[in-house]
Amino acid sequence: MNDSALAVDHLFRHQSGRMVSTLTRIFGPRRLDLAEEVVQDALLKALELWPFEGIPANPSAWLIQVAKNRALDVIRREASLAQKIPDVARAFPDHAMPDSLHDFDDDQLSMMFLCCHPSLAGELRVALTLKTVAGFSVREIARAFLVEEATIAQRLVRGKRQIREQRIDFEMPAGPGLRPRLDSVLEVLYLLFNEGYSAHEGESLLRADLCDEAIRLAGLLCSHPVSDLPKTHALLALLLLQASRLPARVNAEGDLYLLRDQDRSLWDRALIAEGLSQLDLSGEGDELSSYHLQAGIAAQHALASSYDATDWEDITEQYDQLYQIDPSPIIALNRAIALSRWKGPEAGLAVLSQIEHHPALAHYHLLPATLGELFSELGQKEKAAQYYNSALDCVCTEPERRLLQRRLSENIY
Repeated sequence: MNDSALAVDHLFRHQSGRMVSTLTRIFGPRRLDLAEEVVQDALLKALELWPFEGIPANPSAWLIQVAKNRALDVIRREASLAQKIPDVARAFPDHAMPDSLHDFDDDQLSMMFLCCHPSLAGELRVALTLKTVAGFSVREIARAFLVEEATIAQRLVRGKRQIREQRIDFEMPAGPGLRPRLDSVLEVLYLLFNEGYSAHEGESLLRADLCDEAIRLAGLLCSHPVSDLPKTHALLALLLLQASRLPARVNAEGDLYLLRDQDRSLWDRALIAEGLSQLDLSGEGDELSSYHLQAGIAAQHALASSYDATDWEDITEQYDQLYQIDPSPIIALNRAIALSRWKGPEAGLAVLSQIEHHPALAHYHLLPATLGELFSELGQKEKAAQYYNSALDCVCTEPERRLLQRRLSENIY
């Protein structure tokens, strides 16, 4: 991705949501599609012009002005919106973003709460927020939920129809009114971090900017009186502990290192200490969320002196608890991996046989990759190679593809 495309991608993920929200409030909730179209047109224009004209000195101001002009063009074209011209001028003063939405002192976080409207179904809230605020594509959202792209596209269409028909207003609630939206916002931050920690496709495995943004926003939530709750601290603990391993996940050439092969001296000890501190704070109260258990698993990895010294029995037991809260095939897959480290590859394979044909994992490369690893450990190289080939048929990043090809070659020759 060139510098111009990177700049546009950054703006899309960090500012488009706020502009869409402002335009939706001007056009009305029935015109959410139109608001998105205006902002999308501005971003496309940047992609067309910046590679040839160079990135402007103030790219945000450039984008705002183009979006404003495009909005005015639309209003002039549609008589029903003619009276909105003064509203656009007030909402988008020259070279300035719209006013802040709430007392989070962060527009990105405010926008997430704004989009996670309680009138919408939970998964729809998250999908809409990922698209509108975080700038995820339909493909990225589909991969996050392990569903087909068409499913997400239809879900978004239904959501926008609901917004139009029920005239759902994009207005920010105050104080306790934010609480019903918090779980969806936490899920958005979790998925935002995951996309940065292990991108689903492309040249690079890692998007550190997305990880940093998720951690920053989770930190703001922990310091806000409405969202200063054990589960919020548990999520922040999880993100910090996971992020501590980022320096060891890939080498200078961008090749992927699995956990067992990582140089643990490269792990960020300051992030580990902060993550463990947040995990302690999350223990106040009686709630045990999925974030608590995932953070506990991450803590076991962070505290282990080596891969072989990891307490895989405890990790397996925490996955058992996690599966009770979230009986997803991904949790079952991760539990099988932990079990295979504790009791051997045969035990892991026995569990994987129960989920191997789960429809949500049909195109998930880590399932056949894991099967390939376990069969390789048992010396069944031909079977391992078959599974590595199956993994290579799935969508994955280039670093993951190179690793799979290396594993395949090791089991052929």
